[in-house]
Amino acid sequence: MEILPELDDNTDIEIKEEDLEITAHRSSGAGGQHVNKTDSAIRIVHKPTGIVVGCQTERSQLQNKETALKMLKAKLVEIKERENLDKIEDIKGEKANIEWGSQIRSYVFMPYTLVKDNRTGYEDGNISAVMDGDLDEFMNAYLRAKGNFIK
Repeated sequence: MEILPELDDNTDIEIKEEDLEITAHRSSGAGGQHVNKTDSAIRIVHKPTGIVVGCQTERSQLQNKETALKMLKAKLVEIKERENLDKIEDIKGEKANIEWGSQIRSYVFMPYTLVKDNRTGYEDGNISAVMDGDLDEFMNAYLRAKGNFIK
């Protein structure tokens, strides 16, 4: 079973007619006197992506074609959204779990002052400057550790 969103008619997905391979065939299952006499079931293959959708729930071929096209558009929208999610994940970078032991810096205020980056080992004793936002040396140390920075 696959669950897809029901899209409005004003969805901005354009499908070229030459990208579609539409075939009609006889529906299966109980249906009365017209079963095995009319080709009302529709199968659509989207050539660029290889997505195959089919519909045989409606009584007419035209209605089945419209339903199958809606299903195809929903799948294409889902693929497009997943590609965007992948791009967003690439921009965000690595995400660590928020739990004990996964912090990237340790702050010691008493009896001495020290900020230590647990990823790179860089330490800074001027904790008030770090708390005021002076994180440049921590960023440089991280970039050096990743090999993205030469200094």
